[in-house]
Formats: sequence, structure tokens, C-alpha cells
Amino acid sequence: MPGDVISTWAWVVWLALIVIFLIVEVLTLDLTFLMLSIGSFGGLVAGLLGAPWWVGILVAGILAMLLLFFLRPPLLHRLRRGGDPALTNVDALLGISGTVVLVFPNGTGQVKLANGETWTSRLGGPPSTDALVEGEQVVVTSIEGATAVVVPADRHRTETEGATP
Repeated sequence: MPGDVISTWAWVVWLALIVIFLIVEVLTLDLTFLMLSIGSFGGLVAGLLGAPWWVGILVAGILAMLLLFFLRPPLLHRLRRGGDPALTNVDALLGISGTVVLVFPNGTGQVKLANGETWTSRLGGPPSTDALVEGEQVVVTSIEGATAVVVPADRHRTETEGATP
């Protein structure tokens, strides 16, 4: 008698699982719960074809595992393949050129970068006796908080040329 009740209402459980897994998939967008949902659909089909409830569970579990291990990885790879290669945020500022706007009497000043932003800046690299002057070209080597660490463009050019074989 209990086996008949389970078999009779198993399709409702399968439908509920499918809907729950699809809702979670929409929230996570990781394809894991999509594979579980498709596995649950396999369990539903098995039950509708007259298989006992435990066979439906086996079908759902095996199908979900196969999909998770063999279909999900290539799908994720394909989805992430077309990502935007453009650098953003701090990464986009590294190596960008700029012009000194406010002189660097004690190692700090302001530069206007090639992207139009004006940054508080600090002179980087080995200590130099030469102060930067207004209008001099610089290159951003790093960002420390809200301060751009810069070096004179001619020094940066010399360092990068020496680094390449």
C-alpha cells in the first residue's frame, strides 16, 4: 500500500524538484541545477513509463551525474569563451601615460592621465634628485589606494627596453 501511494504521487514530487531546481538555476546561473533539473525530468519520464519509484531515482541520479561531469564543463567553457578581454578598473590604469599637472616638489603631485582623469600621484622607482616639472610625461606603474605611482616616461621606456631580451 505505501509503495502504491509513492508511485501514484511520484510525478508531483518530480515536477516540484524540476521547478525548484530551475528556480535555483535562474538565481545562480552556474548550470549545476539545470543538470539536476534535467536529471529529475529523466526520473519523471521513467515514472510515467511505469517504472517503480526507485528506478526513477536511479535514472535521475545517473542522468544528473553524467550531465554534471560530461556536459556542464564544455558548456561553461563555451559560455565563458567570449568574455570581454578589455582591462578595467586599476588594471586599465597600469602602464597608461599622463602629464604632470601639479609639480612634484617633495615626491607628490598631480597628473592628468591619457584617459582624462586627474590623479593624486607619487613619484615611484628609485629616489631621484630631479623633481618632475609641469608638462612632463609620466607612466603609471601602480595604484596605491587613490594615489597613482608614476615614473618619468623616459625612465619607464629605458627600464622596459632593458627588460626585453
